[in-house]
Amino acid sequence: MTELTNAPSETQVRAFPLERRCPFAPPEEYGVLREAEPVSKVKLKYNGREAWLLTRYEDMQQMLRDPRFESDIADPGYPLQFAFPLDLLEQGIVSKTLFHMDPPVHTKHRMILMPELTARQVEAMRPRTQEIVDELIDAVLEQGPGSVDLVKTLTAPLPSIQTAEQLDLPRDTTDLFYRWIALLVTQGTAEEHASANAEVEMLLHRLIAERKANPGTDLISNIIKRNAERGGELSDLDLSALVRTMIAGGHESTLNGMTVGIFTLLTHPEQAALLREHPELGGQAVDELMRYSTVSDHGTVRVAKEDAEIGGVLIKKGEGVICALQAANRDPRAFADPDTLDFHRKEAGANLAFGSGHHRCAGQTLVRMQMEVLFTTLLRRIPGLRLAVPVEELPFKDEKALIDGLHELPVTW
Repeated sequence: MTELTNAPSETQVRAFPLERRCPFAPPEEYGVLREAEPVSKVKLKYNGREAWLLTRYEDMQQMLRDPRFESDIADPGYPLQFAFPLDLLEQGIVSKTLFHMDPPVHTKHRMILMPELTARQVEAMRPRTQEIVDELIDAVLEQGPGSVDLVKTLTAPLPSIQTAEQLDLPRDTTDLFYRWIALLVTQGTAEEHASANAEVEMLLHRLIAERKANPGTDLISNIIKRNAERGGELSDLDLSALVRTMIAGGHESTLNGMTVGIFTLLTHPEQAALLREHPELGGQAVDELMRYSTVSDHGTVRVAKEDAEIGGVLIKKGEGVICALQAANRDPRAFADPDTLDFHRKEAGANLAFGSGHHRCAGQTLVRMQMEVLFTTLLRRIPGLRLAVPVEELPFKDEKALIDGLHELPVTW
């Protein structure tokens, strides 16, 4: 095992997240670090905690598949970047979600959920997705060719409607869920997080009790049934955590991925024209957009449960690790000419936007299908779509957001 020859001095430890000159491109320093110091120490701006930052694709693949690194959010070394109310976990008010579990517990919980997200199940949802997208675009067109915000009219409603239908959520509960999700990806206060989490947990326990008494064909009813068939391995608290995983994973990342994807298409007209003329490239185009415009850059984190070497650097037990996914997805060792958007790129599907290893996103097949339907339909139905304001006037989300995105995407045609 290789020992560190020079531990980083205080002046060498960079504040994280790194500064960006351009809000829709990775920090320039990622490229420098990837070549000169691919495993480097950083200090989180949120809480001053130190962690290791990985900027090379190969190192991230190795670490994410290494069982010596865990996802336990309650570990003192975990690189926490928002005010998660850990006391709710300690008090048993909420249970960890799949994001913060490790095998064998993670495996047991994931097996209850995954039958809802198979390729066959997702493909069966495609016609309904197409209906929703067409209805939303109809409403956009009815507003006329003046400036229309595609976040409000398209990218926010699509995942919201589909998730609500999949889980059969009562209409009067959606505002609570989306307020909770918004806190998950921003730096809200501990009190705000605690209040929203407690409200969501109470509501989900009520829904689980109702579906046990009157089961339907929705996802909540299905995981309750599947859990019962397996001997009731999971508690109601565990089932609630699975539902929270679906709601959180199915909304904010998807919304922002769709928004930034459309922005990228509108700023790369030659690739947009290619996809419009060849919609059969839809799946490959989604992969390339996820690689090129990775919206969740530094939310993939781990903590070492024993000493381990990554990229020639010794990471000690209890030290946190952050994956700079945007740096990995622009690594020239993994992707030729990585700063070019290319819908013919064959290796685009190897990107790390959905993670890697046993924590690879459970809902990736659903998200990819939704994006494929949205992008190809939008380009076909509104071929003259363009930005309504200069790029520099767009309201990009600031560094306090754990997921990149736009507050609004004004367009015209």
